[in-house]
Amino acid sequence: MSTLKPGIKAPAFTGLDQNDQKISLKDFAGRKLILFFYPKDQTPGCTAEACNLRDNYEVLKQNGFEIAGISADSASSHQKFIQKYDLPFPLIADTEHKIIEKFGAWGEKSMYGKKYMGIIRTTVVVDEKGKIEHVIAKVDTANHAQQILDLYA
Repeated sequence: MSTLKPGIKAPAFTGLDQNDQKISLKDFAGRKLILFFYPKDQTPGCTAEACNLRDNYEVLKQNGFEIAGISADSASSHQKFIQKYDLPFPLIADTEHKIIEKFGAWGEKSMYGKKYMGIIRTTVVVDEKGKIEHVIAKVDTANHAQQILDLYA
């Protein structure tokens, strides 16, 4: 579970997106960033979340937000996910979990009584100065954009 709290500086990171291009937290300076951590490309919950952010992308941009997703999937998996669902934002391939762990989104999970380590679905909203504004631990995948916008209403 994330130990990040609103008001603290977001952990700096640099990763590679779906096109093997470097992407860093500092690339978003001066803009609010919705950084969503999700378990796996093309799974039902992750697809619902990504598509909800896609469907509300223009509204989120009009409200000053940029979006980037992060999972442990490869860049080629991200490319396929983006192409299949026409996602307008970058997806960072964190195959070694370095960024995921920095943001506290890696931990013990349980499925069918079996415990394992994996990505804990989490969204972190970073402000224009690089400080954490919100940490959303209970993500509503089907209504995630509204969940974020409601924090600013």
